[in-house]
Amino acid sequence: MATNIVFIGLGNMGLPMAQNLVRAGHAVTGFDLVPASVRQFADGGGLVSDDQAAAIQAADIVITMLPASRHVLGAYLGDTGILAQARSGTLLIDCSTISTEAARQVGRAAQEKGLPMLDAPVSGGTAGATNGTLTFMVGGEASALAAARPYLDVMGKAIFHAGGSGCGQTVKICNNMLLGILMIGTSEAIRLGVANGLDPKVVSDVMAKSSGRNWTLEVYNPCPGVAENVPASRGYTGGFGVDLMLKDLGLAVESALASGASVPLGALSRNLYSLHSKAGSGALDFSSIYQMLGEKA
Repeated sequence: MATNIVFIGLGNMGLPMAQNLVRAGHAVTGFDLVPASVRQFADGGGLVSDDQAAAIQAADIVITMLPASRHVLGAYLGDTGILAQARSGTLLIDCSTISTEAARQVGRAAQEKGLPMLDAPVSGGTAGATNGTLTFMVGGEASALAAARPYLDVMGKAIFHAGGSGCGQTVKICNNMLLGILMIGTSEAIRLGVANGLDPKVVSDVMAKSSGRNWTLEVYNPCPGVAENVPASRGYTGGFGVDLMLKDLGLAVESALASGASVPLGALSRNLYSLHSKAGSGALDFSSIYQMLGEKA
């Protein structure tokens, strides 16, 4: 049976996620600040509305996929926020990657309103969002996850309950810190091979069958021409942006400071992505760090 869903945030990740819900037969009303994204959603069968408040009031489920903590806090809290507009029993799912504390703040506010809420950040990139093969890392009550699972199953292939409110974000921060470190290490290794006269595809193929094997090497290779259908082979466009990776690495470093954990490689990766962003590459895919590592001093 079709469910009435509001999906807020139709960016590189949110749009294909919302489209998969539409293809599954649900009535999905999409909202985004970028008109072109809303038009693309409508062209694919999604519903659009000029009245977000009314759409939220009528929704069974509200899903958000927003850039940062401040956007999530602004969307959910306040007199005109989602929590003020949603009717009793509406299931709230935030798929953004934000700080653990921000997720807990919104989760506490939702609990006070009697609204079930999950923080459910994702991994799998734009390809995973398009293909419905994302991994969801979920924080919140088990009963809310049980209610959300049929819809998460449409958008992903793996769903993990990390614990209470905010725990999904903590796991996601750990994962993306490792992802940033792996992308830099993979780029360095391929660059070293190329500098010594090797074919980057040969270097990649050998490492993919050896102890250096990792996801960035096999699925998201950063060297142009080595793999098809990855950002590196289309000018580093259409993927997970440098500035988004920089944000996530910043969250990891902040979490480490708060918890007393040691993350020297995470901190170094953050600094390298910061330099890359400041050089004008913030909107490129994060695998474009390969370019920066090839620049001559």
